[in-house]
Amino acid sequence: MGKVLVIGCGGVAGVAIQKCAQNSSVFNEICIASRTQSKCDALRQKLEGKTGAVITTAKVDADKVDELVALIGKVKPDIVLNLALPYQDLTIMEACLQTKVDYVDTANYECEDTNDPEWRAIYERRCKEKGFTAYFDYSWQWAYRERFEKAGITALLGTGFDPGVTSVFTAYALKHCFDEIHTIDILDCNGGDHGYPFATNFNPEINLREVSANGSYWENGHWVETEPMAIHRTYNFDGVGEKDMYLLHHEEIESLAQNIPGVKRIRFFMTFGQSYLTHMRCLENVGMLGTEPVEFEGHKIVPIQFLRRLLPDPASLGPRTVGKTNIGCIFTGVKGGKERHIYIYNVCDHQECYREVGSQAISYTTGVPAMIGTAMVMTGLWKRPGVFTVEEFDPDPYMEALNKWGLPWKIDENPVLVP
Repeated sequence: MGKVLVIGCGGVAGVAIQKCAQNSSVFNEICIASRTQSKCDALRQKLEGKTGAVITTAKVDADKVDELVALIGKVKPDIVLNLALPYQDLTIMEACLQTKVDYVDTANYECEDTNDPEWRAIYERRCKEKGFTAYFDYSWQWAYRERFEKAGITALLGTGFDPGVTSVFTAYALKHCFDEIHTIDILDCNGGDHGYPFATNFNPEINLREVSANGSYWENGHWVETEPMAIHRTYNFDGVGEKDMYLLHHEEIESLAQNIPGVKRIRFFMTFGQSYLTHMRCLENVGMLGTEPVEFEGHKIVPIQFLRRLLPDPASLGPRTVGKTNIGCIFTGVKGGKERHIYIYNVCDHQECYREVGSQAISYTTGVPAMIGTAMVMTGLWKRPGVFTVEEFDPDPYMEALNKWGLPWKIDENPVLVP
């Protein structure tokens, strides 16, 4: 049907590209581009003879708009799937605008240099206006709405699992299960064990910055901010068992608060083991999570970027990770005048993911929805000019695709609620 240009070739991209190759009736041409073309070439070779899609590769620096524009002009894709870092969302969106090509990503923009004076001024004003201090939010990408509308192209933001599938679960619940949704608790549980003393399941720099930041949640029309990891709950997850989970700030709270009418509270919880938390606090205490450059033997290094080089590559965790993930949403609300509670979730097995595509489940649960969201836009099911998050479209075809492409979901009609 069309050509996709995928920018990035890390763990999530590896899954998404393999899933695009499986879905060759939609993606009959795939171009893989990153700074390291050899990684793209290796994946292309892995897929030779296994797909009806034509696969090509290219080299690009996604921080440079002119390089991106030149590549898009050369490849002539129907859509660009951004699976680079969140730092590069705006440059890729800008290149898509200049070339009038649809855009898709899995996570909202985050500034790499949080000490940049121009960015800092906007950030501090937003903190006062909105009431949360996270370094990532949708305002930077929502600012592109009018330009994308005028260009007649679509930008679909946040089609990973969370954000992404959890927001589609919400749209589905509102369409089919509730007249009004009052509360949403998003629960992200990873019951996997990779055997390392300490590792992160996705980009360490992004992961550790997110976890060490203040938590926040939406309640009664405003943000409530908490100290990092201050709110703790224990929950018994289907397929995993009882786990400790902690309240974090997460981007889908921001978009759901705008797009789900009448919602009174939205929270996001993620599970962490005590060993992970102990390592993280130690690293934070000695300054290894710092984002400001420090002088070392005549060189300037950013501590958290140096730490990223020391930790295992998340893409390498697949063969050694066992266990399951459980990610979903608990909803409370009203249907037909009666109170109702339901839990929509997916359970994913790390080793089954590895056998299919050579990755652990964290990359799988993000990479599969990245392909699905891109297919929704490519086929026209979710295509209209502007910048959108996934809950703004009809959830039904996306929910069907989850079942088809490896992320089947369940509904618990009587879940235990999170206090």
